[in-house]
Amino acid sequence: MAEGWARHLKGDSIQAFSAGLEAHGLNPNAIQVMQESGVDITGQKSQKVEEVETIPFDIVITVCGHADENCPVFTCATRVVHVGFDDPPRLAKNAKTEEETLSHYRRVRDEIRTFVETLPEVLS
Repeated sequence: MAEGWARHLKGDSIQAFSAGLEAHGLNPNAIQVMQESGVDITGQKSQKVEEVETIPFDIVITVCGHADENCPVFTCATRVVHVGFDDPPRLAKNAKTEEETLSHYRRVRDEIRTFVETLPEVLS
């Protein structure tokens, strides 16, 4: 969702990539809630950090605690910043209805949007 917002809101000033410690595929619930906000993330792909680690990033932003604690060392002189967001799949794990599941995704989607709207100035 963060890559989608960065491309949608800041595509003229930020070149966004998304990768994780593990690749899980695109989450259908994330796709749905982003589409509700007018952002199509279906062209993105789930990829591992190893697939992007040679890109000379100016800044790497980790958005989950697991990534922050296990962030790899990048080969370029990169500044790593952690901005934590709840993990929607983990929040929705015990949801009893689809609407309850999607409410977790929507909340995190909106929090990520608010953060991305402050980029890159908030990182100065």
